[in-house]
Amino acid sequence: MTVADVMTHGAVSATADMPYRDLVDLIETRSVNAVPVVDRFNRVVGVVSASDLLHKIEFAGGVDPPRIFESSRHRRDRRKSTGTVAAELMSAPAVTVMRTTPIADAARLMEETGVRRLPVIDIAGRLIGMVTNRDLLKVFLRPDDAIKRHVVDLFSTVDGGSSSVLSVDVTDGAVTLTGEVDRRTVAEGLTGGVEAIDGVVSVANAVTWLVDDTINATPVAGW
Repeated sequence: MTVADVMTHGAVSATADMPYRDLVDLIETRSVNAVPVVDRFNRVVGVVSASDLLHKIEFAGGVDPPRIFESSRHRRDRRKSTGTVAAELMSAPAVTVMRTTPIADAARLMEETGVRRLPVIDIAGRLIGMVTNRDLLKVFLRPDDAIKRHVVDLFSTVDGGSSSVLSVDVTDGAVTLTGEVDRRTVAEGLTGGVEAIDGVVSVANAVTWLVDDTINATPVAGW
C-alpha cells in the first residue's frame, strides 16, 4: 500500500503572506496541528505548525532573554516568536511525500523528523493532499483475505517451497504459517517477508523443514 491509499485528498493551505492571527484561526477552525504553505503555483514551500505559533507565547515579554551559548534550535524558535506572517513562521523546506510513497517509508519519515502530518505532493511539488500518523494506521484495517492473498503470492516466489506445501491463516491481521519446505533458512526467512506485508500485526511461523542447511545440511524433522 502507498500513501495514496490512506491520504486525505485536497488539503487546507496557507500563503506565505498569511497573517499570524489568520494562521491561528485556520488551525483552530480546521482542527489540524499544521498547515502547508504554498506559492502561487500551489507548490509546497514550508509548513506552519501550532508549535511554530506558540513561540510567540513562549518568548513573550522578554522572559527568556538571549543566551551567551544559545542552540541553533533555540535561536530559530526565538526568531519565529517575532514572526507576523507565514513566511516568517514556517519550517522550510517542508518534509513531504508523494502519493506513490510506500506507507512504511512515510511512517519512518515521520519518526525520523518528529512530525505527525506530511503534505502529499505531485511530481511538480504541488500540494494534492495530506497524510497523518493516524491515516497510516489505517493499513492495519486491511481485510484479512487481502493479507492472505499477499502472503500466498509471497509463497509462490520462495525457493524451497510453494503455496502447495505452505498454508496461511489470518485472523485480525495475525498470520499463522504452517507447512513444510526443503531448507531451514527458507522456513525461517518467511517470517521477515510476511512481517513486511501491509496490515500484518504479528507472525507465528510453524513451518518445518527437511534439511537444516545452517549446520552443513544435517537432516532434521523440524525445529
